[in-house]
Amino acid sequence: MKLKDIAARLECRLHGNGEIEITGLAGMEHAGPSELTFLANQKYIPKVKHTKAAAILVTEPVEGVPIASLVSRNPYLDFARALELFYRPPRPAPGIHPLAYVSPSAQIGDGASIGPFAAVGDRVKIGRNAILHPHAVIYEGVEIGDDFTAHSHSSVREYCRIGNRVILQNGVVVGGDGFGFAKREDGTHYKIAQSGPTVIEDDVEIQSLSNIDRATVGETRVKRGAKIDSLVQVGHACVVGEDNIICAQVGMAGSSILERNVLLAGQVGVSGHLTVHDNAIVYAQSGIGGDVDPGAVISGSPAFDAVAWRRSVAAFQRFSDLVRTVRELKNRVAQLESAAPSSTDSHE
Repeated sequence: MKLKDIAARLECRLHGNGEIEITGLAGMEHAGPSELTFLANQKYIPKVKHTKAAAILVTEPVEGVPIASLVSRNPYLDFARALELFYRPPRPAPGIHPLAYVSPSAQIGDGASIGPFAAVGDRVKIGRNAILHPHAVIYEGVEIGDDFTAHSHSSVREYCRIGNRVILQNGVVVGGDGFGFAKREDGTHYKIAQSGPTVIEDDVEIQSLSNIDRATVGETRVKRGAKIDSLVQVGHACVVGEDNIICAQVGMAGSSILERNVLLAGQVGVSGHLTVHDNAIVYAQSGIGGDVDPGAVISGSPAFDAVAWRRSVAAFQRFSDLVRTVRELKNRVAQLESAAPSSTDSHE
């Protein structure tokens, strides 16, 4: 595809030779002489001089670099859009494979593709253009909107509800039992029925091997546009807010609430019954033990303001030196006190 055609499709401004033939896309360090790359962070401008790419997506042309440019308001977003011009994942043909099981009481919308060994339970409703890859399982009473994709070994448990354009990657469990037990007098545990469904709103994607537990009562809800990475645990009765980014290995204890545009980096732990308010950012491996203010940027365990945390970490690395200094000062003070004349000596 010619660079000028890509510019037109992306509605970017072209600087340089639009007749260059582009065969694919790659990162700046790995792009070859027929590939398009991107610059999303200005601190990487020096690397542009060394790239072998044919062209680059940028917010403005880089001076002194003889490379064709597509000027974009959001180079990273347009790089993602450009990828779709060269690669789209294969889509299985519509129809129900003879080795799949679909309950006679299920309602399946037009254009659905249900692969071998997939199972659809009683009274399930699935909208148009759904894709159920092999071994996907939809339990009884589930309701799902249009353009749903369930990859192999993903499961949606009984009575859960899923909106439009939702993607479940391999091994996702939506609506598995929440972790709820009551202790008997003899110390054994009595399982509490998890009666509340999980609700997944429109345009949510959940990556591989993540679990969104159902609630004891009420519901667990993942709101519109949230993106959940692999190996994430969302506990019962939690709320994941609109457009949240939840990175890998996050664990949310029951009844936690994340409001809009929250970002939890990898391995964050969230205690139960708290609220992380709008636009908060939590750095990797942090432990949240209480409510987080809107727009806060926090880190550490227990987590607090990220700037103060960085200063504290820097000081902690010098802690042994500080202790040694304090000991030396105490010894010097003691020596001075012992050497000073006593009050009786002065009267003599």
